[in-house]
Amino acid sequence: MKKALTWIGTVIGTGAVLALIFGALERKSEPRTIAVNGECLTTAPRDRVAITLRVTTLDKSAATSMKQATAKIAEITEFLKNQDVEMQTTQFNSYEKTEWNRDEQKSVTLGIETTVAVEISAKNIETIEKILTQFAGQTNVFSENLRMFTSPETMKPIMEDCLGSAVENARTRANALAAGDNKRAGKVLAISYGTHTDDVMYSGANLMRSKMVTAGTVDAAGTIVTRDTQVSVSVSAVFEIR
Repeated sequence: MKKALTWIGTVIGTGAVLALIFGALERKSEPRTIAVNGECLTTAPRDRVAITLRVTTLDKSAATSMKQATAKIAEITEFLKNQDVEMQTTQFNSYEKTEWNRDEQKSVTLGIETTVAVEISAKNIETIEKILTQFAGQTNVFSENLRMFTSPETMKPIMEDCLGSAVENARTRANALAAGDNKRAGKVLAISYGTHTDDVMYSGANLMRSKMVTAGTVDAAGTIVTRDTQVSVSVSAVFEIR
């Protein structure tokens, strides 16, 4: 009986030791971590200028309305083929236009309105001015949404560098927090990020009629001025603590 009790005690003791070992291994497999935020603020040069040309026609006949709009857009497109620009159609719709008649107290149909819009971008404002001059004053042609922006090919490396700086900023913060425990940040275990940029937009119902002169958009020489694109990147990172 005494041997049996001794054997049972040995088994229990061995089991307790193994439990401690496995518990320690389990705790070791779950590293201490620290979660911090990092950020980067920088700028990118605005190297593109864009404008939207919109053609709007109205006629009692849907076929006539669409024919007039597409013919004018074809004329604009043909001219743009010989310019150093990029273009894309951003709107094409045709619908019945109505308005409220106060005298008759009812909605009346004015006809079929067709709208086709093309966004045009160029490397310099002179090209955009040439296009606006070409179509200024023409019936049914309107200009809007003049803006300056940073092209994707210019933005990409700047954004990537800023992302790297944001991660390093997060690591610096993690190291500062861990230093109080005589530790440091190790490898990144998880990370997420967000980006933000701003564009400059010059408002105006018809820029061709206003000759692109909007308060605060041109200098004394008549040149459009703007600051660089503001770029911000924020990251949330989880680091292993060593």
